[in-house]
Amino acid sequence: MANGLERESGLTTLFSEEELREVSGVKRVGDCVEVTCGCTSHRYGDAVGRLRVFVNGYLEITCECTPGCQEDKLTPSAFEKHSGRETARKWKNNVWVIVNGEKVPLCKTVLLKYYNQVSKAANGSHRSQNGRACHRDEFVRCTSCNKERRFRLRTKEECRIHHDALADANWKCSDLPYDKITCDDEEERASRRVYRGCTRSPTCKGCTSCVCFGCDICRFSDCSCQTCADFTNNAKA
Repeated sequence: MANGLERESGLTTLFSEEELREVSGVKRVGDCVEVTCGCTSHRYGDAVGRLRVFVNGYLEITCECTPGCQEDKLTPSAFEKHSGRETARKWKNNVWVIVNGEKVPLCKTVLLKYYNQVSKAANGSHRSQNGRACHRDEFVRCTSCNKERRFRLRTKEECRIHHDALADANWKCSDLPYDKITCDDEEERASRRVYRGCTRSPTCKGCTSCVCFGCDICRFSDCSCQTCADFTNNAKA
């Protein structure tokens, strides 16, 4: 198809050709759709980039504001801030794509379809049978023994422990607060690591049922990291 994207399985269409017919710069890149985007600052003018839209709801922008710009894999919120936009924190309105020759805010396009689906996770579409948002198990590698350790993300406390471990450049096995694990303990077998707690499929490699890109359980208003700040700002937008 000319503008849309089909997953390799051929069973799921990311966007139809009709949905993207008038959008400029559409390109298939691996498992995502890439389009031309931008954000306008009254002082600095247009900052142009390439927006990648993934079926799991993730949005990623490579900035092309200048030939030498090294900003890559930005969230829309970070791209908005990088562009110098004066009224930041409203990226859904301020980041635009070209539709039929006109600049159109992302919020008025089909490109946020999967992002909005995932964002509704905390309101029910991403919940397990007990009504809580579902997060699959994740792994963090010890900087001392180089072994991967499992983190279960069933509660807000467990999510915070994993969140802080990811942010710690020197995280070690002994830092795990709830499991008495040392670097001498064996690493989980690869055949065991494929089971990560997805409610849809035991050996799922990642889907909208178990991969969360932000909810009240796994994001923290008292954390100043870019991920949590983006979630807090986007929730207010």
